[in-house]
Amino acid sequence: MPVLRNIESKLESLFEGVFGRAFRTNVQPVELARKLVKEMDDHRNVSVSRVYVPNEYTVYLSSGDREQFASYEAQLQGELAEYLAEHARRESYALLSSPAVQFETDDDLDVGVFGIATRMVQTTPKGEAAVEPEHGATMVYKPTAPVQQPTEAASPVELGVQREIAVLTWDGRRHEIAKRRVVIGRSKDAEVQVSDPNVSRRHAELRQEGTTYWVVDLDSTNGVEVNGRRVKRLKLEDGTRFTIGSTEIAFSRELQ
Repeated sequence: MPVLRNIESKLESLFEGVFGRAFRTNVQPVELARKLVKEMDDHRNVSVSRVYVPNEYTVYLSSGDREQFASYEAQLQGELAEYLAEHARRESYALLSSPAVQFETDDDLDVGVFGIATRMVQTTPKGEAAVEPEHGATMVYKPTAPVQQPTEAASPVELGVQREIAVLTWDGRRHEIAKRRVVIGRSKDAEVQVSDPNVSRRHAELRQEGTTYWVVDLDSTNGVEVNGRRVKRLKLEDGTRFTIGSTEIAFSRELQ
């Protein structure tokens, strides 16, 4: 039996054995495996002779989802890392080190929703980080449709998730967030350029921390306002609107 099939069988065994009593609304191991591979494929970097992919993966889980992995979390992380390594070998991807998968708890996530952040890190022989390129945005995955109250675990076929993206819209313009830190301002160097004379050159910064987004005032002249109230730091929810200068910006989280 091919190595990849062996790994898939192990994951399915974990799914069937340990999660046979779990509700289908919880995140499942096969679901994580599939989306980790997707993130590896989506974050390829082509060099002259090789295709590099991230070697570190952080999975953000709700407290309820992570709790179900507590008794065998290290084993599951190892299985997922092995699954990624085999996929990289099969696709002839180059890795700076063996893939590593770690779990983090994000209390802003609902059960069944999870995020994945990737990065490419080169380590020294002593294991200290030597090169760490910029992080990509954390991709958030959530069920495609509401799920009925379950009586048994969902099968891999039933598991359907979509990718979530963060979007800023203003004055008929639209900008999809693809980085963990994005500068908003009037400067041509700003990732989100707002042509408003009342907006500072580097007015504010949109930051992603785990799966949560924030807008932070960069000591601008006119500040960031919400409902006429000036704020230094604002947590962004789907549908949040804030004003910089004379321009109102809407934040949304959309399924891709």
